Amino acid sequence: MVKPANKKKVVRHFKLSYKLSERTSCDLVGISRTGFRYEPKPKDDKHVRTRLLELATKHPSYGYLFLHGLLKSEGLVCNKKRTYRIYTELGLQVRTKKRKKLIRPRMPMFVPNRTDVRWSMDFVSDQLANGRRFRVLNVIDDYSREMVGQLTSFSISGRQVARFLVQLIDQRGKPSQVVCDNGTEFTSKAMFFWQQKSGVKLGFIQPGKPTQNAFIESLNGKFRNECLNQNWFKSIEQATDKIEKWRKHYNTVRPHSSLDYLTPVAFAEQAA
Repeated sequence: MVKPANKKKVVRHFKLSYKLSERTSCDLVGISRTGFRYEPKPKDDKHVRTRLLELATKHPSYGYLFLHGLLKSEGLVCNKKRTYRIYTELGLQVRTKKRKKLIRPRMPMFVPNRTDVRWSMDFVSDQLANGRRFRVLNVIDDYSREMVGQLTSFSISGRQVARFLVQLIDQRGKPSQVVCDNGTEFTSKAMFFWQQKSGVKLGFIQPGKPTQNAFIESLNGKFRNECLNQNWFKSIEQATDKIEKWRKHYNTVRPHSSLDYLTPVAFAEQAA
């Protein structure tokens, strides 16, 4: 099969060498006159390339689909194939470590049908530049995947967890259940009395079954990869500030693949 570009060359050859008309030459070659006259207009990707490079530099852990979601929210692109083309032309890629996967039986999880029905919470640990360890308590809404709140401190007791949950409930309302593991902070006397007073049920997963708390486990991985692993913190105050900025970015800017690349806040507003 002759390519359209080669057909155009043959038509030009017939016109110049044999003095044939354009119509006759096109009929002989098998190309329409419209197709012969068409000249492709290259797209101006300069602004998209510049912005894509800025976003990839700012969010080095994002792949092209997440970057496409950000570009789309800014009205710069519509087709993800165009984003991927520019992404590969710029030589961008996210290197991932291959991990050995063990096959374990999976327990299906009930997914809530609206916000503030079920929250999940868990701890993530990291260290400051001087080596001192600190902890972050993450609380997520299982329906919208919205990061409800993050508590950052050197040491977090069950009493502090209870106080933090009271603050979150005052801000956005009370969930029916909060899912957590069997850590000493969650099984403490303070949490037992908080559960009785608030009327919120604590749902404990089976020991050694983190997949039963899959939403918060997934969030913890994103948080570590996109925030903790990207920063050195000089002080607990700096860590708290940067973690809070990441939480706002996660909720309002970062596309979420399981939400059709909407942000958690946009998804919750759309579903309301």
